[in-house]
Amino acid sequence: MTNTQNPQNGGFYGLGIAPSLLDVLARLKYVTPTPIQEKAIPIAVQGQDVIGIAQTGTGKTLAFSIPMLMRLAATKGRGLVLLPTRELALQVDETLQKIGKQAGLRTAVLIGGASIGNQISAIKKNPHVIVATPGRLNDHLDQRSVDLSNVTVLVLDEADRMLDMGFAPQINRVLKHVPPKRQTLLFSATMPPEISKIAANYMAMPVRVEIARSGTAAEGVAQELFVVEKSDKIRLLEKLLNEYHGTVLVFSRTKHGATKISRMLKKMDFTAAEIHSNRSLSQRREALEGFKNGKYRVLVATDIAARGIDVTGIELVINFDLPDQAEDYVHRIGRTGRAGMAGKAISFATPDQGKDVREIEKLVRIQLNITKTPDLPPARKLDMSDAGDRDSRSFSRRPHGGHGGGAPRPTHGASSSSRPRSTSVIGASAPRPSYDSEYRRDKGAKAEGVPSRRPQGGSKPGGRSGGSRRPKMAPRKFFGGMGV
Repeated sequence: MTNTQNPQNGGFYGLGIAPSLLDVLARLKYVTPTPIQEKAIPIAVQGQDVIGIAQTGTGKTLAFSIPMLMRLAATKGRGLVLLPTRELALQVDETLQKIGKQAGLRTAVLIGGASIGNQISAIKKNPHVIVATPGRLNDHLDQRSVDLSNVTVLVLDEADRMLDMGFAPQINRVLKHVPPKRQTLLFSATMPPEISKIAANYMAMPVRVEIARSGTAAEGVAQELFVVEKSDKIRLLEKLLNEYHGTVLVFSRTKHGATKISRMLKKMDFTAAEIHSNRSLSQRREALEGFKNGKYRVLVATDIAARGIDVTGIELVINFDLPDQAEDYVHRIGRTGRAGMAGKAISFATPDQGKDVREIEKLVRIQLNITKTPDLPPARKLDMSDAGDRDSRSFSRRPHGGHGGGAPRPTHGASSSSRPRSTSVIGASAPRPSYDSEYRRDKGAKAEGVPSRRPQGGSKPGGRSGGSRRPKMAPRKFFGGMGV
């Protein structure tokens, strides 16, 4: 069988893939390679080290799985895939099984929350590929239950996320246990300096393949922002869930907030599940499978799932809380609009979170469309006092034109609040004002697995955070009368 079809004509032929794997891809209905697959596979099948930079949801798993399986078939060595979360590990293993099942591929998945005894049994069966999270793999290294001396292909998937989660010491230890003569494939959505250090210290003349600029949001995802009081978030969420009818992924900053949001949604008669680090592995798997098969329409998650959910057809991603770090915004909204499909991402920001919005806009280099808050459902007697974002970070934005004082807020039900309403008035444009320089963070509500930190760069009052120079933006209109 000859590889005669040009990959630019829509096929995997011509990428150097073995005929047997081409047959498998055809059977699985993988027809057209994604850009990262088209560029990374031909380099990786030649045995070269690769740094692949591509936004989430672009097919990176297949981009490293195919070259790895081909090399293992030729060298009779072992593959090792490191990932940041249990869910990602299980999904990568599922992809490997689909591709290599017919050839008798054996894998071992080493993740927390699962029986270490069963994992040791799987290792004793001499797997071709080990798929692991850094923490659990280090546990096995401590027990000397795993030998990495025969690893010929090392894959670091979602490397930036692993570093964000504090896995650098574990990764460095693993790298000392694998042979220096190996192929290393590193895939990431962003390229922080720490990734460059790994490349310099542990990779042999890697070829960098970058499909999208670091921090680029997935194409085809329409992004929208509501500025809303914290107490109105749950009502706005109910409104949106009644307007959209597909599957919805809701992100909370904290695991306690995720639990409360899920509880409230169930009281509103929505089928919902939650996924975060307080849930056992079996509970997380059940929630994810239920979300995939339609048992649950809404999945409420913390950032542990920002890159750990590979579900096709998610109609809407809602950031109930803005993420702790701007980079996580890209990974969150990348759960929709996957594989070239259209998607929608809606974020809720409280009036004092302008700094966070600015950081996101600077990263993705677009201005988020601010939408007028619609009429909300009547207030329910729901205890949401502890759900959602507990930050009081600064977001002082003026309204979409008009007055700066804000009109009195209409009451709902028994509420007698006179706080200003979070609405916009379309009026004359005004220059974009500076934000409050104070950056306050509730250390007790930091996103799980992600260390709380101040923005890089200066902390001078009124100054900007560090990083690349912000591109010039047209004057905008802002919400006002709240937190100003």
